[in-house]
Amino acid sequence: MAGNSKRRGATRKDGTKKGMVVGSGGQRRAALEGRGPTPPKEERPHHPAARRAARVAKATAGRGKVAGNNRRRAGDGDTAETVLGRNPVVECLRAGVPATALYVAIGMSADERVVEAVRLAADAGISILEVQRAELDRIGGGALHQGLALQVPPYEYAHPDDLLEAAADSGRPGLIVALDGVTDPRNLGAVVRSVGAFGGHGVVVPQRRAAGMTAVAWRTSAGVAARLPVARATNLTRTLQEYATAGYMIAGLDGEGDVTLDDFEMATGPLVLVVGSEGKGLGRLVRQTCDVIVSVPMAGPVESLNASVAAGVVLAEVARQRRARLR
Repeated sequence: MAGNSKRRGATRKDGTKKGMVVGSGGQRRAALEGRGPTPPKEERPHHPAARRAARVAKATAGRGKVAGNNRRRAGDGDTAETVLGRNPVVECLRAGVPATALYVAIGMSADERVVEAVRLAADAGISILEVQRAELDRIGGGALHQGLALQVPPYEYAHPDDLLEAAADSGRPGLIVALDGVTDPRNLGAVVRSVGAFGGHGVVVPQRRAAGMTAVAWRTSAGVAARLPVARATNLTRTLQEYATAGYMIAGLDGEGDVTLDDFEMATGPLVLVVGSEGKGLGRLVRQTCDVIVSVPMAGPVESLNASVAAGVVLAEVARQRRARLR
């Protein structure tokens, strides 16, 4: 065995004996402090992701809040959205979607849509960033972008109680539309536009299993979303019950209603109109919460209307009855 001084011919120098020696007792090791977990790539000074994050932060700095959204808050789990393609980008800019940055690929062939997009972004104070096409591919996740991308921040939703306050401040009977499971953002945007057109005070959407205020919904609203609050309810049934406690009548919209729109007598008072999903209609609990179920009379062979179209028809009738009462 190596180091065994009893072996014939083995010698050991002084101070080379193995075994316990005087040490630090672990104090130096205990005194060392770790550097902690590795920070995210966006926080590492020399990482490419950190430089990209710094550019985006610089582009969005000082822009402030969107007009009309002072009472709103970002919904849980919402993330920024990127609109890709020349036509979608131009349409969003025309509708006044509150974008934070316009990405333009370097060296691409510019047509009238690109020129208009750059002009609209410049007029709106949106930062215009020229990037390599590879970077635009990464931003779009490999989807077709045609050299243009528009970054849209998460929509900031109102609280359902804010709609009651808006109605009280207006001096008119409250008119709120609640959507029960409407999943098409174009329907949501169209309803927002109709509510704004017929004097409503806001729209309520469920937090889950429903369309949110994406760039598509904002574009379909034709800019009305900038002036009309859209609230997000954690529990739509509970929110409707709270509205009922506040003195509102809850009217569900369904093809098999208790009354037709011709006999809708509660239109002139504080009202919440509940519109069901495109396929299933009103949910069971939501339907039980309604004071009345209203149907739109159909003159032709069509069995039902699109959710946003049906909401627009009822809102127009509500507005007509309210105008007639003021005469």
